[in-house]
Amino acid sequence: MGEAYITGWGHTKFGRFDGDLEDLILAAADEAIKHSGITPDAIDAVWIGHFNAGMVNDAFPSSLVFNLDPSMRFIPATRCENACASGSAAIFAARDAIRAGTIKRALVVGVEKMTATDTAGVTEALGGAAYQREEAGTSFPQVFARFAQAYSQAHGDCSTTLAHIAAKNHANAMNNPLAQLHKPLSVEFCDTVSEKNPLIASPLRMTDCSLISDGAAALVISDESLLNEHSLAVGFRAAVQVNDFMPMSRRNLLEFGGPAEAFRRAYELAGVTVSDLSCAEVHDCFTIAELMIYEAMGLAPDGRGRQALDDGTVMPEGRLPVNLSGGLKAKGHPVGATGVSMHVLAARQVTGNADQMQVPGAELACVFNMGGAAVANYVSLLEAVK
Repeated sequence: MGEAYITGWGHTKFGRFDGDLEDLILAAADEAIKHSGITPDAIDAVWIGHFNAGMVNDAFPSSLVFNLDPSMRFIPATRCENACASGSAAIFAARDAIRAGTIKRALVVGVEKMTATDTAGVTEALGGAAYQREEAGTSFPQVFARFAQAYSQAHGDCSTTLAHIAAKNHANAMNNPLAQLHKPLSVEFCDTVSEKNPLIASPLRMTDCSLISDGAAALVISDESLLNEHSLAVGFRAAVQVNDFMPMSRRNLLEFGGPAEAFRRAYELAGVTVSDLSCAEVHDCFTIAELMIYEAMGLAPDGRGRQALDDGTVMPEGRLPVNLSGGLKAKGHPVGATGVSMHVLAARQVTGNADQMQVPGAELACVFNMGGAAVANYVSLLEAVK
């Protein structure tokens, strides 16, 4: 069984995009193919990570990438959907095909265009990723507010801690030219309910919520036998998917059981601990998610995730900087693109190509991408091999 390696990447700016879904797909794909140093006819198969749920009319986008170059016609192309982890689902499918020997080189594109729909429409679309028998009509801010309410009830009010996470990620985004928001916000602003920072679902304020975004990211993933054709290669020290029960009623709201199990398996597979990680891009769809991820990944004991902020661990100069890109909170969250974006940014870190976001000497980068309310959980540990 051969191994699969990331050998090129592309990434559009996140935010409001005037073009359509196809334009985003082609922009990211073209950049990734050129960065990989190959031509489109070298691609054996395509995977597209795309959630959609009615946000655009393109419900069948997998073959749109063929419009980049006619030489791609007739290769397999598949759309993957796993809520906000659709991008990682596409990456894992491509990687599995290469490791199984079915293909030698894959193109993976994660994409979403959300701003063509109003906020109410986006909220309704994303709500379809909840458990409809019990949670229909519940928005995702309301879903994650339940985690924040339970956490505060058990461990004390976490609102100020969430404000620190928001302020950190906004500050980090200032170093990421691809981020949607380049606007530093103070902890005081994020911690205060105001006309500019209204309460969305108590205790979550607007600054605790990720963005409505357009964007795309892409990867070329190649079999190890082709690495001599590429100037760089990033390997998967571990790649783990863990899915949990969908109903929130079947899970403990004080813990992220699925994420914790995914991290545990990834560390075991890679033969590492959290102390071996150089940096991490994690799924801060809401600030309470990032706080609970600190605990799930082993940075702090249960109920004491604030420690990772207080001791500087997750800050840019800390032992394990988290979301140097600005995270979903400030970089943006075009749903299907998010998982691929995280892998691009992690690959850039371990190859020393992260520019102003670079962690000096980064060797092992962590990606955690989550679909739904900690239902579909993907952990990748990436390292440069070339």
